[in-house]
Parts: sequence; structure tokens; C-alpha cells
Amino acid sequence: MIESKIPDFGVKHISRSGQPPESGIVVRSKVWLEKDGKLFMGWGRVTLLERIDQFGSISAAAKSMGLAYRNAWLWVEAMNRLASAPLVEKSTGGIKGGYARLTDEGRKIISEYKEKRSRVREILR
Repeated sequence: MIESKIPDFGVKHISRSGQPPESGIVVRSKVWLEKDGKLFMGWGRVTLLERIDQFGSISAAAKSMGLAYRNAWLWVEAMNRLASAPLVEKSTGGIKGGYARLTDEGRKIISEYKEKRSRVREILR
């Protein structure tokens, strides 16, 4: 019997979760939080917040993710506007340039998002 092979058309399938790909059919999901119908938090925004905390800079955080600075800035502005308290405090200019730092509210939101995402993934197992 000749086994037919389905062409992959050059598409590289990688695991976005950082885990090795599982064989067979697997249920996947994306989790994001909305506030008043607007995107508030998703995996990309969580990553941006964590990188801002790591680098102390929106520009450096964006660069580390391959994200345009303008998009990163807009994400931060949107998150700060939708949150009950700012998630990122920022300052521009100065001798050494500006800075950005994650607030306690920012750390709390990251933790809450990851916990909710983890619960959804457990349900899907």
C-alpha cells in the first residue's frame, strides 16, 4: 500500500507555547481580556509588560519582541487607559533619556491574566 503524503506547502508549524508540538489532533485556544468591548490584555501585551519590567524601556521591550515602537506605545496607552490604575509609568527625556516601569497594578494584571489563561488551558486538556 502506498502512503500518501499531504504537502505542507512550505509552511513551518512551530509551537507558540514554547512547548514541543504534540502529535495528533490537539485543541488550542487563545485567551484575551476585553473591557467595554476593547482589547485589554492578551499574551502579546503580557509579554510587552514583562519586557518593559525587564528593560525599563518601551523601546527596548518593543525591539526585543520585533514589535514597532509605535505599536508598543499604543498598546501601553490603551492598557493604561482601560485599567483602573496605570500599568506602566513612563517618563520622557532627561540626561539619560526616558524610562518606563511596571507598576504594582501592572504586575497584578500579569499574574491575573496568566492564572486565567492557565485555567482555560486546564479545561481544554
